[in-house]
Amino acid sequence: MRIISLAVDGIQQATEKGLFEWLASQDATLICLQDLRTSAYKLEECQDYVLDGYFSYFLDAPDATKNGVAIYTREMPKAIMYGFGASNGEDMEGRYLQADFERISICSLLAPEAIAGTSSQETKDRFFRDLLGHLTKISHKRRDYFFCGNWNIAHREADVSEPAACEALSGFLPHERQTLGQLYNAIGYADAFRLFNSDRDEFTFWPSGEIGKGCGWRTDLQLISNNLRHSVEYAVTYKAKSFSSHLPVIIDYDIESL
Repeated sequence: MRIISLAVDGIQQATEKGLFEWLASQDATLICLQDLRTSAYKLEECQDYVLDGYFSYFLDAPDATKNGVAIYTREMPKAIMYGFGASNGEDMEGRYLQADFERISICSLLAPEAIAGTSSQETKDRFFRDLLGHLTKISHKRRDYFFCGNWNIAHREADVSEPAACEALSGFLPHERQTLGQLYNAIGYADAFRLFNSDRDEFTFWPSGEIGKGCGWRTDLQLISNNLRHSVEYAVTYKAKSFSSHLPVIIDYDIESL
C-alpha cells in the first residue's frame, strides 16, 4: 500500500505544474494533500481536481484562500470525520480530515503557521495541546492510524539544514520539538519516514519558496500507530519535479487491505 502526502501551496498552482498527471502515475492507495487555498465547493465541481479511480474528500477553511486539506482514496471509507473537536470548534486555523476504513484510519493534517512570540504562536500551541490530547485518547482504540501532513514542526537537528539559525523560530522551538517527542516516546506513534531513512539531508520544505534554496526543514510527516512500525517497506521524498515549496513524501507499507 502506497501513501503520498504533500502540502501544495494552493492546489491550482500545483495542478498547473502537473501535480495530477504525476499523482495518476504513482499507483497510490491513498493521497493526502494540504494547503489547498480554495473552497471545497470549487474542488468538488472542477474536473481538474478529479483523479480517475479515486474517491475524494475535502475540508476547507472559513477563509477559503488559505488552509484546506484533501484525501483521495481508491476504496470508499466507512466514515469521514471533519476536524477533531478542538477547543474553539474550528481547529484553530489548522485542518484535520479523517477517513475511517475497516481496520485503519488516515488523516490529512495541516498545522497552523506561527511567528514566535506572537499571538499566532499561542494559537499554534493551543492547537497542538488539543491535538495531543486527541491522539492520546484514540491511541487506546483497536485500530491503526496514519497522520499525514505538514506539521509545521521539525523534531531534531537532523531535520533542519541550519539548526543554530532556526532555534528561535516557530517550528523548532524546544516545546514544539517536545510535542513530537511526546507523540513518539510517551504515546507510541512513529515517524514512518525515519523508520526507513535516517539521512540528515532529507528535507521537505524550504521557506524561501524554492526547493533547495536557503534553509531546509523536514516538517512533512507520516506518523503511524506503533503496531504499524514494522510495515514500512520504502520511504522517499520525490525530488525530480517540484509542485510547491514542499516535496511529496512517498511511503510504501506492507498492508494488503484497509
